Amino acid sequence: MNLETIIYIIFAGIIALLLALFQYFKKGKNRSKLDLFFSFLRFVTLFSVLLLIINPSFEQIELSIEKPSLVIAVDNSSSIKHLKQEDKTLEFVKRLKNNTELQEKFNVNIFTFGNQLREGDSIDFTDKQTNVHDAFKALSQIYKNSNAPTVLLTDGNQTYGSDYQFVTNSYKQSIYPIILGDTISYTDLKIQQLNVNRYAYLKNEFPIETILVYNGSERVASTFVVYQGNQKVYSKPLNFSKQDNSKIIHFTLPANKIGVSAYRAEIKPIENEKNIINNIQNFAVEVINEKTNVAIVSDFPHPDLGALKKSIENNEQRSVSIVGVKEFVSKVNDFQLIILYQPNSKFKPVLENLKTLKKNYFTVVGTKTDLHFINNSNLGYRVDITNQKEDYQGVLNTNYSPFYIDDMGFESFPPLLSNYGGVQISQPIDVVLNKSVQNVTTNDPLLFTFEAEGRRQGVLLGENIWQWRAHSFLENQSFHEFDNFIGKFVQYLASNKKKSRLNIDFQSFYNGNSHVIIKAEVFDKNYVFDTREVLHITVKNKGSKAEKTFPLILKNNHYEVDLSGLEPAEYEFSLSTKNDKITKTGSFQILEYHVEQQFLNANAEKLEQLARNSSGTSYFINNANGIIKELLEDKRYVSVQKSSKNTIPLIDWKYLLGIIALSLSVEWFLRKYNGLI
Repeated sequence: MNLETIIYIIFAGIIALLLALFQYFKKGKNRSKLDLFFSFLRFVTLFSVLLLIINPSFEQIELSIEKPSLVIAVDNSSSIKHLKQEDKTLEFVKRLKNNTELQEKFNVNIFTFGNQLREGDSIDFTDKQTNVHDAFKALSQIYKNSNAPTVLLTDGNQTYGSDYQFVTNSYKQSIYPIILGDTISYTDLKIQQLNVNRYAYLKNEFPIETILVYNGSERVASTFVVYQGNQKVYSKPLNFSKQDNSKIIHFTLPANKIGVSAYRAEIKPIENEKNIINNIQNFAVEVINEKTNVAIVSDFPHPDLGALKKSIENNEQRSVSIVGVKEFVSKVNDFQLIILYQPNSKFKPVLENLKTLKKNYFTVVGTKTDLHFINNSNLGYRVDITNQKEDYQGVLNTNYSPFYIDDMGFESFPPLLSNYGGVQISQPIDVVLNKSVQNVTTNDPLLFTFEAEGRRQGVLLGENIWQWRAHSFLENQSFHEFDNFIGKFVQYLASNKKKSRLNIDFQSFYNGNSHVIIKAEVFDKNYVFDTREVLHITVKNKGSKAEKTFPLILKNNHYEVDLSGLEPAEYEFSLSTKNDKITKTGSFQILEYHVEQQFLNANAEKLEQLARNSSGTSYFINNANGIIKELLEDKRYVSVQKSSKNTIPLIDWKYLLGIIALSLSVEWFLRKYNGLI
């Protein structure tokens, strides 16, 4: 409380006292004996009211003891069970959790990780993948400003994600790895990697690359075989030794049948081989009958051309050619979809050919586009000509109905450069993205599609889409999301199928270690996304004929179901809506692959390096008792006394209002009782 406030309080006390004395002692000789008490009550009332007006503040200091956190991160992947370490792991976690000395010194928090980090001690060793790096990345956000030594129980075998041994650059805690498993070297043959394209074309041959690895000291002989069903389609004898311990095999197989063809690659096990699961790997190829050829017609070079080509060709079913106007006119029949990049008057023969042949096309309008040519070409829309430029960001229209679009966070993407002004459209359109200027969404479209005269067209009113692809990579460390968006857009424009009220997004086959996610969109009769519908999918195993029905969950602007719990097999499904009775069918295959069972040993070397990098200590599970003593004796992990200072204004002190009410009530009651009122 400062000096000025104290002076105000003193003046308030003087004023309250003078007013109280003046009211009860102005009568002179006729004063009552109770006047002195009444004066005191009135003084209390007036002084309290004046204090509320002044409203002084008081500082309150609270002391608290904050214990360090002990983080116990447990690998919940199936590799722990495969290495027969599950019982030891559960017993050790229980020992840490129930240790009273640790509980007194630390706040003990248990997490599990596999595909993702989860809080709690529900440990069942069923996760199909392990990402240690992402687990530490999530923990670094939770314990960013805390002292939290971390006990990591894992075999150190990571199936995907960044290298975790250098995670200490972002995770500033001491890490104590408890190594689950041993480092004994076993004789082993395995398929280290198998590379094959997802798609192949009918009556062609598709290439396969296989990397085979031998771990042992003796000379051994084996055979690498590929089966399609029970039929052997490729075979090669191999010899390995300690020096010659790896082989790379290249071969091709014929694509003779449209659809998904499943194969099994196998290297025959040698005598006394401990792990034969990693000797087998299943793979599949989808054979298609045609390839979509896309032409990008441009009169000048631009980074957008390369970005569009890369995105479209990410799907091996599509091929892109960047051509000039004259070259395109001579090859117009070679393409199923045409992209007109910033057309000008030279594009007149191109548009004439497209109208004559009724081909679908996609137009990119930018700052170098001849808007007079666009407006005079009767394309179904006209662009305002202002000779000014503007940056526009995109806002996803969640009611876009022709096909399903994932929200990639378009509002955070770099703005596209475009012509300032609106667009006049003379026919119904489906808006994909609306324009946004300085976080204000407008009614003008940035990206839209429409159908006219039996053709599908798309229009993008902005250039520099290459920046979107680069931004997507920076955010996700992959081009997949952006390329998938462009791929769906191209697939829609290249097709002339009628609009459907029920759209399903799924793959023809899934690897056994990946999530089996099926997404669906359902629209009402006005093609507005229907959030009230109830969707169910019935999945039938083609081999066992067993059927299961699952509900789809509404997630933002789509419905979704996770079928990752299904066993590897071929399936057919029927997806239907409850209210409108719309049904669609399809099929997919789940390939058998146990990535967590490919390991024979713990990765002790990497875990020991992680401990050194973080100033921690590594232990093997059989000799891990010393970690409790080390944690208890380490002087870095001590409780910290913290003080917090709170400033409390007097007006928040509710008892003062009670004092005012009490003094007024007592004064009134006594005056009434003595006949003074």
